[in-house]
Amino acid sequence: QEQFVESGGGLVQPGGSLRLSCAVSGTGIIFSNYVMGWYRQAPGSQRELVAAITSGGTANYRNSVKGRFAISRDNANKTVYLQMNSLKPDDTAVYYCNFNPVIRGNWGQGTQVTVSS
Repeated sequence: QEQFVESGGGLVQPGGSLRLSCAVSGTGIIFSNYVMGWYRQAPGSQRELVAAITSGGTANYRNSVKGRFAISRDNANKTVYLQMNSLKPDDTAVYYCNFNPVIRGNWGQGTQVTVSS
């Protein structure tokens, strides 16, 4: 079964930047076969898809992060990244990566992003 390990979160002031990483592991996982996504969940809210990227690098974003976030991936190292710039308080959430769509419902521990002055 696949495992997701997210890292790179932290406390940042509005307008700041962070780069998140997610390492994917598991036997039988052919990482390059899957569309990968970054998701986030703010307190009291449902988990939402932030960005997704195909194996070939085609990316899609939710409207609220377009022009500020950039998703990328390294197929050889089974890693997906999320570069977040011009961060806003509304971006505060726990960020997770997973397949898109989610296949088995198992999630990593996530990484907390807090945007506050």
